[in-house]
Amino acid sequence: MHVESEQAAQIVFGWDPLWVSSILFIATYAVIVTEKVNRAIVSLLGASLMITLGVLNQETAASGVDFNTLGLLTGMMVIVAITRRSGVFQFVAVWSAKKVQARPWGILLMLSVVTAVFSALLDNVTTVLLIAPVTLLICQELNTSPYPFLLAQIFASNIGGTATLIGDPPNIMIGSAVNLSFNDFLLNLAPIVPLILLVTLGVIYVVWGRHMQASDETRERIMRFREREAITDVPLLKKSLFVLTLVIVSFVMAEPLHLEPATIAMFGAALLLLLSNLTNKAEEQSENVHTTFGEVEWVTIFFFIGLFIVVKGIEEAGVLKILADRVLDLTGGDLAITSMAILWVSAIASAIVDNIPFVATMIPLIKSMAPGFGGAEYLMPLWWSLALGACLGGNGSLIGASANLIVAGFAERAGHRIHFLQFMAFAFPLMLVTILIASVYVYLRYL
Repeated sequence: MHVESEQAAQIVFGWDPLWVSSILFIATYAVIVTEKVNRAIVSLLGASLMITLGVLNQETAASGVDFNTLGLLTGMMVIVAITRRSGVFQFVAVWSAKKVQARPWGILLMLSVVTAVFSALLDNVTTVLLIAPVTLLICQELNTSPYPFLLAQIFASNIGGTATLIGDPPNIMIGSAVNLSFNDFLLNLAPIVPLILLVTLGVIYVVWGRHMQASDETRERIMRFREREAITDVPLLKKSLFVLTLVIVSFVMAEPLHLEPATIAMFGAALLLLLSNLTNKAEEQSENVHTTFGEVEWVTIFFFIGLFIVVKGIEEAGVLKILADRVLDLTGGDLAITSMAILWVSAIASAIVDNIPFVATMIPLIKSMAPGFGGAEYLMPLWWSLALGACLGGNGSLIGASANLIVAGFAERAGHRIHFLQFMAFAFPLMLVTILIASVYVYLRYL
């Protein structure tokens, strides 16, 4: 399906929008992979060309930007930036390290499990916003590379987020479209998550964990720390914990409250900004607000804006629909084959394209298959396959899921840049292993 004729007529030189959008998409991703130019610059340039060359008009491009994701990210970044000043993350870092006697593998294991559980109960983006700075601090104190720790947390966040309705944006979209509840996801997807996490951590242990070491001196230094001394501003800590608790409870209760995650995060950010500045003079308030917004990962935010528009271009031109239709044609209408095809294609596509627009394209296509399979109630294996493929597939590359980019942003700011190809060389094969486990689960349980 091509763009509307009125829009297609605006393509420069009368070129086919399908080819223009495809070339722009491939070029954008190719330059991102080379890491020669900052990824935010590349995605914004690609987005601008989608509009300038006539694939999209400005209104259509803006409609492709997921402001719920951007609002959630920005709001939580503000909350984390303010909360960090109380010293609570240093407290958590020291407490966590001391609980496992400051052994590197023990710390990696503990933080990974915490990340997975929090990602299921809250959402994976919020979780990595809270855990990644703690991880970087611990690694700095142990004088060890944070790379395996951060990689483990990326995987744990996306695997944990797979388990529930609120854990990952694709699940929110699928649940909303098909009227699936929190308990539906918990009963159908959560059972396989512990096994997938266990296998993932096992592979990370074989590659890195068994070689992890820290000197007795650095471990002893951490064990001598008094975690209570890390808390530098008790009033701010109380205000921050109050707002964080309010935000977390609101995330859990978002459905009955009829609130989107972005609204909750932005309200929490505004409330904490107000509470932390109430007693300050106007000049101090201005300085504090400027400092806080300076800590937001704007590079990541603008990268997302550009990426959403680039993907909207290939979606409007019909590229994603052609890909999805081809898959459905190849399966010949067999439920088991279609389910497996959706699982694997969703996983691979979600590693290349952000899983949110891909899922948005797949939802109406799967719905349209209901008559062929005897009714909407027979489509459930396809929905669980889509959820597993999109959420787990996000682990395949740095741009596969929001949480990945947040961790990469923190790492880059701390001077430990995670390289696109280095990450993908390890992550993509491991992601395929998790999809293989998910395939066996879907087949045995539903097919």
